[in-house]
Amino acid sequence: MANDERFRDSIGTINEEGKRAWVFPKKPSGKFYKYRKWVSYGLLLFLIAAPFVKINGNQFLMFNVLERRFNIFGYPFWPQDFHLFVISMITGVIFIALFTVAFGRIFCGWMCPQTIFMEMVFRRIEYWIDGDRGAQIRLDRQPWNAQKIRKRLIKWSIFFLISFLIANVFLAYLIGSDTLVRYITDGPMQHVSSLISLLIFTGVFYFVFAWFREQVCIIACPYGRLQGVLLDNKSIVVAYDHKRGEGEKGRKKFRKGEDRQALGHGDCIDCFQCVHVCPTGIDIRNGTQLECVNCTACIDECDTIMEKVNLPKGLIRYASEDNIEKKTKFSFTPRMMGYSSVLVVLIGILIGMLFLRNDLEATVLRLPGQMYERKEGNIISNVYTFKLINKTTKNVENVSFKLLSHNGKIEVVTHKNFDVPAEQLTEGTLFIEIDAGELGSDKDKLKIGVYSDETLLETATTRFLGPRSYY
Repeated sequence: MANDERFRDSIGTINEEGKRAWVFPKKPSGKFYKYRKWVSYGLLLFLIAAPFVKINGNQFLMFNVLERRFNIFGYPFWPQDFHLFVISMITGVIFIALFTVAFGRIFCGWMCPQTIFMEMVFRRIEYWIDGDRGAQIRLDRQPWNAQKIRKRLIKWSIFFLISFLIANVFLAYLIGSDTLVRYITDGPMQHVSSLISLLIFTGVFYFVFAWFREQVCIIACPYGRLQGVLLDNKSIVVAYDHKRGEGEKGRKKFRKGEDRQALGHGDCIDCFQCVHVCPTGIDIRNGTQLECVNCTACIDECDTIMEKVNLPKGLIRYASEDNIEKKTKFSFTPRMMGYSSVLVVLIGILIGMLFLRNDLEATVLRLPGQMYERKEGNIISNVYTFKLINKTTKNVENVSFKLLSHNGKIEVVTHKNFDVPAEQLTEGTLFIEIDAGELGSDKDKLKIGVYSDETLLETATTRFLGPRSYY
């Protein structure tokens, strides 16, 4: 193949005129496609059910950005847990980097929600309504007659309905499934702003899956660009065995009874089925490319053709460049070891922080702008504000404060003992009184215990302001 065909300066879905080259992939079939369907439907079920499943009263997955509340696997995270959220995100990024170094862009083809919805939902509906590749091309080229209008309206209506359902699930992740159900039962006119948001999300999803499609993976998704940085000649990717496929004299169309090896031709019969089945419209025989999402459709199609012409399977397979060039097996490289070491350290830190995390978090701060007050009996008093966050689904009852570091007393304004409702924030004001003789400086560090009955739940630290004469 000529160099200008092998090496491109534009993406595969743009033609020579700079316009969109619409991709009409052939309907895939085969062993890997069957496995992908099982994986995809399992992930679809998880994706749809996750915001509606609860563990100990907590939504299994929730990312409420507006209220800064997150639930991950039923474990609630508050703004005060932001450091945990950051570490978990960094851990996820390192894991993806390690996975990409080892196995290429396999996440995109097997687990990415964009690919799953596009290939296993929207394209399958398209195959059902418009037919396979050839029928879709003919339908696209034919004039707008009754048949074309009917098929387009049916397909677009179903696409819009599915986009609307996806938008509802997406909203459940953002605002919580209970809130979403309440909005639905109240009626759309009672929550117009939420309805507008829902329609905007619906429009975005419809645009992505009905028109933008594979362009998301090629243009919008940063992971495709990241792949070029992380891959090396030892990474396992969907690869074409050019050594076997090209031979000495290159590819040649199949002729029955012909001895291809004797003629010096490779096993590739130049049928273009691997190109026709590709959802991003590339020719995998040109090597690893930006657009390839490792979906394995070309592997299945090539294996089917090889079986029909009585040649060995595996001309296109999961392999590394070194495996094809040097026949070396997969090995755990120093680069992978480095990523793995960082990943293990981060996971250890995250687990340790999760175990040290308290269900009740307390913050006690001196009231800004207030000086200390001197009382009878050489008593020094400071005023504070407190915030208690209950991260559990149960009420914390009979909450009280005790001074642990100094002899003194704490008086809570308006009440002595109180309850902190489940998943709520309780705020208030308290006074701390300490004998001046107990103070070691003008800014002593205090340690305060937060109790439920006689059980210590949390400790908080703050500074106590006193007169310099007792320093």
